[in-house]
Amino acid sequence: MKKIGIFMADGCEEIEGLTVVDLLRRAQLEITMISISGKREVTGTNGIVFLADALAEEVDFDTLDGIVLPGGMPGTSNLGACAAVNETVKKFAAQGKLVAAICAAPSVLGAAGVLDGKKATCHPGDWEKKLGKADFVSDAVAADGNLITSRGLGTAVDFALAIIGFLTGGDDELLCRVKKGIVYHNLED
Repeated sequence: MKKIGIFMADGCEEIEGLTVVDLLRRAQLEITMISISGKREVTGTNGIVFLADALAEEVDFDTLDGIVLPGGMPGTSNLGACAAVNETVKKFAAQGKLVAAICAAPSVLGAAGVLDGKKATCHPGDWEKKLGKADFVSDAVAADGNLITSRGLGTAVDFALAIIGFLTGGDDELLCRVKKGIVYHNLED
């Protein structure tokens, strides 16, 4: 079973993070919510409080197959200021492991230099300027090799499904089951 980590920072966009957690768990993938704040309690950008599964200092990142960064502010700034986040992003990108970010969080990947020459997207506005030397596209989700980026809360389900597809090698049966379970685009029984 693939093991994924998702960095959770105070000020993260709750839906962008928790949608990924929910859908990956529905797909029977192991995902660990990792707090970077030194405490398990995380307060999102909209004041929603939830508990992470582990603290960053407790995680053996070598056991993970990928990492996800939700956006939101000041969550994205907190992620960008965290050494563990930056080290993991660079290492995983170099190793061909999944590196995924949504909304403002692709800016963290841009600052780390892992998007250079890669197709990427992010929240519209000034964030495009923070993608480094990425090839910006306005798609809901941009996948380029082991890198997956997405635009924002409204694309969180598509983002999570793209992550599932990547991790399962495009298992159409599994993706169809997950989509049907959440009534994705009103799929019929």
